[in-house]
Amino acid sequence: MTARYATKDEIVNWNTHILANPDGGNVFSSFEYAKQKKLTGYRTRYVFVGQTAITVLEKETPPFGRLWYLPKGPNVTSTKELFSILEKIRPLAKRKMVFAIRVESELPRTSQKTLERHGLRKAAPIIPNPSTITLDISKPLDEVLTSLPQKGRHAIRRAERDGVTVNAVKTTEKNCRTMYKLLKDTSEGQFGIRSYNYYKTFWQRFEASKHGQLFFAYYDGKPVAGAYAMTFGEKSTYKDGASARKRTAYGASHLLQWKVIEWAKSRGATIHDFCGSPPSDEIRNPEHPHYGIGLFKTSFNKEVTDYVGCYDLVVSRPAYFGWTAIGERLYRRAYYKRTKDYYY
Repeated sequence: MTARYATKDEIVNWNTHILANPDGGNVFSSFEYAKQKKLTGYRTRYVFVGQTAITVLEKETPPFGRLWYLPKGPNVTSTKELFSILEKIRPLAKRKMVFAIRVESELPRTSQKTLERHGLRKAAPIIPNPSTITLDISKPLDEVLTSLPQKGRHAIRRAERDGVTVNAVKTTEKNCRTMYKLLKDTSEGQFGIRSYNYYKTFWQRFEASKHGQLFFAYYDGKPVAGAYAMTFGEKSTYKDGASARKRTAYGASHLLQWKVIEWAKSRGATIHDFCGSPPSDEIRNPEHPHYGIGLFKTSFNKEVTDYVGCYDLVVSRPAYFGWTAIGERLYRRAYYKRTKDYYY
C-alpha cells in the first residue's frame, strides 16, 4: 500500500472515492468542502493511500513550512488504519516541507490514549463536533418519531397544532440574508460565526451540488427559525441552525429539525448528525457554554457520541514547536485583523 497524488480523472470523481472509504465518507471530506476552504487560504491536495481517498487541506506558513489538515479524515474505522495511512503519507508531507499533519477522524474518544502513545499531539478542534448527537433514521418515519424522547415528540406536535409551517427554500440572496441574521442573533454569547460571504457561498455551493438544502420555519407568516442541512451518502448533517431571539412559537425549531430529518431520509440517509454538543461528561452541566444547544439536541436522542477530535502528527519537531509556541497565534491574529474571519 503506497501513497500517491490523485489523477485529474480521479479528482473529477472525488466524492465517489470518498464515499467508498472505510467509514462511508464524510461531507467535510468532500470535493465541495475542499473548494469552499480555498476561501480561507487553503490549497487542496488529493491523495490516495491504497484505495483510501484522503482530502488534504494545506496552509502555507512561512518560515515554519506547511501545515496539512485532513478534515474529518482520514476516513478510517480503527487506529490501526489511521497509523498505517499516516506512515504512508508522511514521506509525501516531508517532501512538501510540511511540519505537521492534523487529523480529525471520527474514531471514538476512547482511542485518545492510543494516539498519544504513538506520539500524536492533541490540537484544538476545527470542525466543531468533537462531541455530537446522532439519530438512527433507518426505520420508518413513524417509528423514528415514536422513538424520540417525550420532550421532542411533544414539541413537534405542539408546533404543528399551533400553526408552525416549514418550507425548503432556495439559497437566494434574500434567503441567505434572512438565515444569516437568524444565525447571528442565535450565536450571541453562544458561539462564533464566520462572515456572511463564507456562509452564503457555502450554502449555495452545496445546494448547487445537490448535497445541501436551506429550510425555514414560519409562524404568522414570518420566518422564526432556519436550518441548513446536507446529505452525503447515507449520512445527513445539520450544518447550521438558528432561531429568532424572541420566542414566538413553542417547538418551531423541533418541527424544523423533524422536517430536515424527513428530507434527509427521502434522500437515502440512515443516520442524522446534529453536528455538535457538549461532551457526554458535560451534557448536564448548566455552566457549559453550549448547554442550551445540548438541551435542544438531546430532545431527539439523549446519547452523546464523543470522537477523538483533532490530533497532530509532528513531521518536523523544531518547526512544530515554533508554530505552537508563537506562530499559530500570530497567524490567526493577523488573518482575523485582515479578513475579520477565522484562520481555519
